[in-house]
Amino acid sequence: GATPKDGPSAGIAMCTALVSSLTGNPVKCEVAMTGEITLRGEVLAIGGLKEKLLAAHRGGIKTVVIPKENERDLEEIPDNVKQDLDIHPVQWIDEVLDIALQEPVESFKPVALDGE
Repeated sequence: GATPKDGPSAGIAMCTALVSSLTGNPVKCEVAMTGEITLRGEVLAIGGLKEKLLAAHRGGIKTVVIPKENERDLEEIPDNVKQDLDIHPVQWIDEVLDIALQEPVESFKPVALDGE
């Protein structure tokens, strides 16, 4: 499985919350997500995927976003849980935003520094 880690697995959730707050675009309430994020927006593997998916299933969540690197860990998930969840493996934060936000996000333009 993935390297066990604590803390960074909330990275894509925090980034999604920030984008939602800054754009006024609400996050869909039926979506759960887990994944570390790099400064460039790449979604990295997390530990404890089985426990997180089981908790989402128990909580009535229907859609879960996971890191693409964790796809191999889906073998450990019971078939009934996999059938009940719509699991989206992603590699980049823009994929997360497309799934999690209620409205499509227009591409972000880089901020010019020092009048560039």
